[in-house]
Amino acid sequence: MPVHLSQITPSIFASLSLDGAQDFLGIGESPGGRELLFLIDGLGADAIEKYAEFAPAISRLHKFGKVRTSFPSTTATSLATLTTGELPGVHGMLGYTVQVPRSGGRILNALKWDERVDPINWQSVPTLFEKAAQAEISVSHVAAKRYENSGFTRAVFRGAQYLGANVVPDLIAQTKASLKATPSFTYLYVNDLDVAGHSDGVGSDKWIAALALIDSLYVALVKELPSKTRIWLTADHGMISADKKIVIGVDNPLADGIAVIAGEPRARHLYLDSARDSESARNDVAELWREFLKDDVEVFTREEAIAASLFGEVISQEAFDRMGEVIVIAQKNVVLIDADREDKEGAMVGHHGGNSEIESQVLLLTTTLN
Repeated sequence: MPVHLSQITPSIFASLSLDGAQDFLGIGESPGGRELLFLIDGLGADAIEKYAEFAPAISRLHKFGKVRTSFPSTTATSLATLTTGELPGVHGMLGYTVQVPRSGGRILNALKWDERVDPINWQSVPTLFEKAAQAEISVSHVAAKRYENSGFTRAVFRGAQYLGANVVPDLIAQTKASLKATPSFTYLYVNDLDVAGHSDGVGSDKWIAALALIDSLYVALVKELPSKTRIWLTADHGMISADKKIVIGVDNPLADGIAVIAGEPRARHLYLDSARDSESARNDVAELWREFLKDDVEVFTREEAIAASLFGEVISQEAFDRMGEVIVIAQKNVVLIDADREDKEGAMVGHHGGNSEIESQVLLLTTTLN
């Protein structure tokens, strides 16, 4: 059975004897009571295999297996899945952007947030970090300082002590300090690769430089960590390079009946005009998109998305309320651009969010330090 992203953190906490945490991966007891989960944003399974020569140290780690992410294959959804151990239909983080229910069409960008939205109400599932901290496991979150007080951090990473660090020596020092105690769990996050992939594409000079830098960070880090620290390395999604851009509503009828466009170019949540709030209206819009774009997309009405368990088998009322009435998943290397954001979305080379293997398969790598 393939590993799912939702199974990783529960298994690691089970190895630290957290009551109620299930060892889905069969990893057993923590060898030294110190566990490090290193997440490299945007490092798909295909990319680490194809560009292994630029990350020799990371590539030498034991390959525990391939991991499937939740849909959409995007940071906000994947990290919530990782920290709660639940699928999106339960934790309610359904994408990069979604419409805030009963807000008059306001969009919540999960990574930038909106202070009118309470993060704890929006993502109310207790995190595994919270449960572990209550059980007196030392839990730390090492990442750039700018994320510390964000709504997304408060929604998804509650329970961990935040240790902000903006440069490599500080990332190493904070990670080392976080693993002094036992039992301890540290989540280390870097996003340089994702940034380079969006701007220049996977395999570009900028992307390769970012990958090499992360590999050197890893090499320097392991020299500083306590013996018997077990390291897990994974990612939140992979990335494709766009070669066909469709601007919604420009030289096409795709904006007809749509009040709000959310999601991202590979995974769109579409919200209909309130006057067309019916199953037949959703079916009409879905059929229009299917007929116009054919095999460039997969299209689901809200009812079809639930029946297909697109966001998992369980759908909370909150997730139902946030879900697009029509959900469109770009196929091949197609991107669906919001006309109001064409300058930003159209300028990006790399994209993710869809259900392709490249976007939704990452690796889980591991080693235990001597």
